[in-house]
Amino acid sequence: MSVTTTPGTTPYYFVPAPSKWPAMMAFGLFFVIFGAGQWVNDHGWGAWVLAFGMAVWIYVMQGWFRESIAESEGGLYGDRIDVSYRWSMSWFIFSEVMFFAAFFGALFWARTFAVPSLGSIDNALLWPDFKAVWPSAGGGFTASPAGTVEPFSTIGPWPLPTINTALLLTSGITLTVAHHALLAGQRSRTIVFMWITVLLGAAFSVVQVYEYMHAYQDLNLKLSSGIFGSTFYLLTGFHGFHVFVGMLMLVFITLRLQKGHFTPERHFGFEGAAWYWHFVDVVWLGLYVVVYWL
Repeated sequence: MSVTTTPGTTPYYFVPAPSKWPAMMAFGLFFVIFGAGQWVNDHGWGAWVLAFGMAVWIYVMQGWFRESIAESEGGLYGDRIDVSYRWSMSWFIFSEVMFFAAFFGALFWARTFAVPSLGSIDNALLWPDFKAVWPSAGGGFTASPAGTVEPFSTIGPWPLPTINTALLLTSGITLTVAHHALLAGQRSRTIVFMWITVLLGAAFSVVQVYEYMHAYQDLNLKLSSGIFGSTFYLLTGFHGFHVFVGMLMLVFITLRLQKGHFTPERHFGFEGAAWYWHFVDVVWLGLYVVVYWL
């Protein structure tokens, strides 16, 4: 049950009333996962199930966030709630670090151990024509001595990945400028630099979509292009999704700023979104070096 609080005062620790949102979120996510699983297995109806789950998910998110924002702006969140949010966001970002560490680890293992092992003398009789090279850009390379992987070309660091690197690094700078402006009580300046950050994130997504179209149509680089294609799209694709999620966070924070939310003293909603965005920047720098340069 919720705490009983005198109007105008902040409770020692706010405990919300029982809510329908967690159960509805689980309901929607079930259909998201189920629909996506069926869709990738060539069941066309899976796309409609996925769309239904996404609709439920979006409805729950806007309702749940609207409720939390009302509680925050109503003065129900004190210092202890602020600390709990900081710990929650910290652990969430840590889980995301481990998520990407798994994919970077898969790429490292494939390049350092798996491919050289398949090309060793021990496997020479089993795969006599196998070429243990990286990147695996030709037919018969990397676990495909029978030519089941079609020849493809890799994407170098110039120009698209470098352009995207510049966009993300610049967005990190504009977000920092916005944060300092908020601390100084300059709300208009904060809003301007937040919208610039959002536009830079959107530009990154547009460039990545163009890069994927170029990779599929011109380079024949696909998810099925051996271990190189798999790791390339898993790393860049999931990172692109995180950029999109971070961009949504920044949009909603900016809209809240325009409504007069946040003060120089209390603005963890802003800080949490900024932490996430800087995390996305750091992941991209590692991805840019490991995937495009090495």
